[in-house]
Amino acid sequence: MSEKKIIAICQSGGVFQTEKDGSMTYSGGEAYAVDLDTETKVIDFKQDLAETFGYNVDNMLIKYFLPGNKKTLITISKDKDLKRMINFFSNADQVDVFVMPLDGGTAAPNVSNTPASRSSRTTVSEAVVLVSSPVGTSQTDNDPDTNETNPLDIVIQNEAAPVSFAYGSNWENEKQHNKAAIQWENTITGVEQRFSSFAEFREALHKFSIAHGFRYKYKKSDSHRVSVKCKAEGCPWRIYVSRLPTTHLIRIKKMNPEHTCNGVAAKAGYRATKGWVGNIIKEKLKATPNYKPKDIVADIKREYGVQLNYSQAWRAKGIAKEQLQGSYKEAYSQLPFFCQKITETNPGSLATFDTKEDSSFHRFFVSFHASISGFQHGCRPLIFLDDIPLDAKYQGTLLIATAADGDDGVFPLAFAVVDDETDDDNWFWFLSKLKSAAPMSQPITLVANFTKGLKDSIANVFGGECFHAYCLRYIAEKLNDDLKGRFSHEARRLMVQDLYAAAYAPKLEGFEQYAQDIKAISPEAYDWVVNSEPQHWANVFFDGTRYNHMTSNFGQLFYDWVSDAVELPITHMIDVLRGKLMELIYTRRVDSNRWTTTLTPSMEEKLKTEASKAQSFQVFPSQNNIFEVHGDSVEMVDISQWDCSCKGWQLTGLPCCHAIAVFEGMGRNVYDYCSRYFMAESYRKTYAESIYPIPDVEGPLDGEDILVIVTPPPAKRAPGKPGRRAKLKQAGSLELIRRQMQCSKCRGLGHNKKTCKEGVEIHDTSSNPEVLNREGVETHEASSTPEVLPIQMDEDTHR
Repeated sequence: MSEKKIIAICQSGGVFQTEKDGSMTYSGGEAYAVDLDTETKVIDFKQDLAETFGYNVDNMLIKYFLPGNKKTLITISKDKDLKRMINFFSNADQVDVFVMPLDGGTAAPNVSNTPASRSSRTTVSEAVVLVSSPVGTSQTDNDPDTNETNPLDIVIQNEAAPVSFAYGSNWENEKQHNKAAIQWENTITGVEQRFSSFAEFREALHKFSIAHGFRYKYKKSDSHRVSVKCKAEGCPWRIYVSRLPTTHLIRIKKMNPEHTCNGVAAKAGYRATKGWVGNIIKEKLKATPNYKPKDIVADIKREYGVQLNYSQAWRAKGIAKEQLQGSYKEAYSQLPFFCQKITETNPGSLATFDTKEDSSFHRFFVSFHASISGFQHGCRPLIFLDDIPLDAKYQGTLLIATAADGDDGVFPLAFAVVDDETDDDNWFWFLSKLKSAAPMSQPITLVANFTKGLKDSIANVFGGECFHAYCLRYIAEKLNDDLKGRFSHEARRLMVQDLYAAAYAPKLEGFEQYAQDIKAISPEAYDWVVNSEPQHWANVFFDGTRYNHMTSNFGQLFYDWVSDAVELPITHMIDVLRGKLMELIYTRRVDSNRWTTTLTPSMEEKLKTEASKAQSFQVFPSQNNIFEVHGDSVEMVDISQWDCSCKGWQLTGLPCCHAIAVFEGMGRNVYDYCSRYFMAESYRKTYAESIYPIPDVEGPLDGEDILVIVTPPPAKRAPGKPGRRAKLKQAGSLELIRRQMQCSKCRGLGHNKKTCKEGVEIHDTSSNPEVLNREGVETHEASSTPEVLPIQMDEDTHR
């Protein structure tokens, strides 16, 4: 069968314009047609476009619109993205593709990598500020009218000496590497030059001084005239501007362009604001959201000759982000209108928020109709609850509820932003909204932490309608924390490993065996395990159905989404998550429509694996629907109850190898005995509904009433670089056990020989059972340098 071919109309150099309904149109530039098929590689596609449009292959963005959606641009960065685009347009002959440089050059369309800000009045097409445009009232030397109160001390390191407008050879060489000299050397041209305001003049003067490497000071500045001179003693450079009579325009009335200072004053240091630096970097930040402060320092030094330190670059990045994304404060005030727009554009969704008595933000909840419908019609009655700390300006926590689709992919159901995760009432509120949004007609299993507040909230909201499965990751962390300081790292690693094995064990004898292994290391740890309510975390005792999913942080996908949006203003962050979910649902719907299997692909593979094991089994009928199967072990299968004594069928929802041996002997169809949640048809029902775009939210229109006043929460993050809170939790990862220091004198843990209080060195280790492993082999003395030893285990280990 021939590969699907499509013509890509590649356009570059034009401009995107945003219509009233939020859709975008592209005009101007040039176009180039390229033949594509599913075998085309992204690198080949990029090289073709680079040669045509004159771009660098590594500095190029390729984007396209989803079919029927002119509001969302999708980026092509790898081969899988290109194939997906071709599949999206499988019924079309051509597709419009937009090419732009990554560095935000003038040829780049004014489009961000993320949806337009919900917190700013800047539209997509207005987001680019050209260098020649006024940027506002940036701080300049001794500017008496500035509103900037926190200037940055920035040093210009131009060793070349510009003199008036005639540059020496050194200056000409430096110009090749000085973007400021090229772009800003003519922002001041001379007498009769006009400006729309004094602010525009000050911005132009600010750039002009950087380009020509001198400092200046204001002799006079009022609402009618401004007089400026070079700061170097005896230098004759002067400029005088005043308001043009009967107009609002400003013009240069007098100017002496000659410098005799050779730029010496500039070497003493230049005073500029974080707002000025923010204006410089915001275009690069828009194209590269992960623009690092150290890279900002290097780029500003190379392109403008200005030396920043790390903290200055960090603060400037914050200013630039707020200019691009909007104000954090305004974002909170827009929450009422944002909730209203969600329910208007996505009927059947639940979006709500709470404030405190002082009108400050308390919490926000959203569950889209597409998620609710997909969960109710195609997902297992299994929900994972977890929280993610937000290192945003006002901190807070993201509470999330996810489900598992029929292909064991993560399916976001609902999420909430709350001011404090430790507030037990927030969990109760979140679960109440969740139950209201997605009511279930059958008992449900909730996989979650076992903190008292969360346990009580689950019990109070769902009562006997649910089973609370403790997250195994939290159980392991609790065990490890309680054993710290009393056992070596190796002993704790083995006990945690045995804890996981006991949890996954399908039969009682397996659980007891692993529990005895723990007891052999420490009777105290064994007692801890027995008293930790194993009926909530061990397969053999759990009354609900968790389909062998043992941890609450199911799927890395949602955590990756949050890491990309964690520092955005609240409405922007929520909309980024909405956009990610919208694309996920669309993509999986398109992919699943091409499946030809009865089950989802991953379940088909698991079923084939079990079927291959059944080839050598012997089946003996007992009575009616009960059979005895002989293989590596002897198991009893009751096909009427979907039950096997190995417990594999019950734990996973798919027939085990013993049951499959029975079906093959009887000529039964194995698919008739698979859980309906694993059927491809159920999967398609999960992704049948769509999430729709939300137009920009600016607040009430003239004449409209303000719904509710919402102000930011009082708690703010400490100044400086964000902490590591959001990085601590990784989906699928287990507890990392650190090697503790062990003293060579007393063999005690937690200190070394120098800090030991014992005076006699001990060489006999036989009296210290804590340094013996399970087999009785003496462990080696630990280094005083901590070592991280991960436990290599995942959820498939004991399936």
